[in-house]
Amino acid sequence: MVLAGLRRLEYRGYDSAGIAVVDGGLAVERKAGPLRNLEARLDEVGRDRFEGNTGVGHTRWATHGAPTDRNAHPHTDAAGRVAVVHNGIIENFAQLRAELESAGVEMASDTDTETAAHLIARAYLGVDGGDSEGDLPASVRAVCRRLEGAFTLVVTHLDEPDMIVAARRSSPLVVGVGDGETFVASDVAAFIEHTRNAVELGQDQAVVIDRDGYRVTDFHGAEIAPKTFRVDWDLAAAEKGGHEYFMLKEIEEQPEALANTLRGHFADGRIVLDEQRLADQDLREIDKVFVVACGSAYHSGLVAKYAIEHWCRLPVEVELASEFRYRDPVLDRDTLVVAVSQSGETADTLEAVRHAREQKARVLAVCNTNGAQIPRESDAVLYTHAGPEIGVASTKAFLAQIAANYLVGLALAGARGTKYPDEVAREFHELEAMPEAVGRVLGTAGQVRELAAGLADSKAVLFLGRHVGYPVALEGALKLKELAYMHAEGFAAGELKHGPIALIEEGLPVVVVMPSSKGRATLHSKLLSNIREIQARGAQTIVIAQEGDETVRPFADHLIEVPAVSTLLQPLVSTVPLQIFAAEIAKARGYDVDKPRNLAKSVTVE
Repeated sequence: MVLAGLRRLEYRGYDSAGIAVVDGGLAVERKAGPLRNLEARLDEVGRDRFEGNTGVGHTRWATHGAPTDRNAHPHTDAAGRVAVVHNGIIENFAQLRAELESAGVEMASDTDTETAAHLIARAYLGVDGGDSEGDLPASVRAVCRRLEGAFTLVVTHLDEPDMIVAARRSSPLVVGVGDGETFVASDVAAFIEHTRNAVELGQDQAVVIDRDGYRVTDFHGAEIAPKTFRVDWDLAAAEKGGHEYFMLKEIEEQPEALANTLRGHFADGRIVLDEQRLADQDLREIDKVFVVACGSAYHSGLVAKYAIEHWCRLPVEVELASEFRYRDPVLDRDTLVVAVSQSGETADTLEAVRHAREQKARVLAVCNTNGAQIPRESDAVLYTHAGPEIGVASTKAFLAQIAANYLVGLALAGARGTKYPDEVAREFHELEAMPEAVGRVLGTAGQVRELAAGLADSKAVLFLGRHVGYPVALEGALKLKELAYMHAEGFAAGELKHGPIALIEEGLPVVVVMPSSKGRATLHSKLLSNIREIQARGAQTIVIAQEGDETVRPFADHLIEVPAVSTLLQPLVSTVPLQIFAAEIAKARGYDVDKPRNLAKSVTVE
């Protein structure tokens, strides 16, 4: 059961794995590399050693210490009675390690996690004083109060064979409540095979799981009535469904993800959010918007800037969440911070939200994960309802974020009166037509796959765009970097002659995202000039243009046509060929599309 849960979490990325089971003894095994290495080791030592009713497992990304067997989790105390698995980073571990070593404790690894195992063991024995002797939950809580940084700890003890204690701070943890069985995991995908009933843990909370069920407390032991929820997708949604890779399945699920994100958000001529603790008057008082996000979510924010400024006549700044709080942004009560995160646990984005709230700004979360920390700490929430996204490189979640950001823009426009209800309705109904348009783009996948196979040996690819096509170019380049490990850059096409044209050489593939020849005629003509300049220097031009745009055909070595839609909605159709393009090049180069090297699905440490 534990190994099956770890398999379902492989998509989050890892470099080693381990397991511990309590059954008359504490059996621990761990191996660097993929999960199959651990399974082979279990076969070698005998799986009958790992049978019991209480077990924990872990997949690790190296932070403190190299990805080796000795640094893999679980970690134990010197006596082998406590086993701990840990997500996150304990920032004061050096101080704690020095304290333990001065007390004669010998460390068996280079990790920060091992310090927690020794500290919990000592608290349980009463060695360091305190009132937690013989009380595992109290011992874990006492140690958590000493830890600094972001962490989720899951702890077992040989003397408590029917108990697991888990605790969290700024790192995801969810409880699954089954029939006579209880689970904890960093993602509901780990236990979705067994139950869809879940409990969300808040900041600085701990949970005790035993034969009687579960109990939630804060780090001082005060009992808490937690919020429960039911996962709105099932096991089938987390399976490949006959596709070679999850990412290919998720690309094809994009029409459904868009439809689900839009469903139920328009009523009585206005946009309705999922959770709103902001009144219309609050929205009317907004005089500036920040969008904070990382990676693909950041690119969705760049698209949102065009829409919100156009519809709401509000200045919008789009910030990398990792830089936001460090540059001391100017925020006040009339600032709206839109935090975009697929997981709702992205460390940089979560810290940006906390900084915004400290400055009294209002915060609206766009998130795909019910019960995550970012929506819990926000004033309003819009869930994307894209379903589980297993592929590390975001596809359906990205398109759903763009659609959700548009809904945020329309909600602001309606509340502020910059758009009348009939205008909001018209824009929303255009959005409602987008799932069908994306479905039509998917029908061109064969052409894109053939093109990608022919370009798989290229050393680099450049992407150019104007207006909303510029964020699409950035996203296309990011996908190729993530999946195919190629040099890829996205540029605003107007910048071509300010430097990037020096990169153009014979045979270089250049992807151009064309704006509408009708909606943005001036930009269209300027991009045609850019294409001519590129061709004159021998580059290959791959042009994404709207159906019926015959003016680009003479200048496109490869033409990919997408449905004609309004300018602001074009990213929803022009992004899809670039997703397929990157995935197919990665496949042709022999790489694992779902698990690109060095990347994790959810970045929960800074």
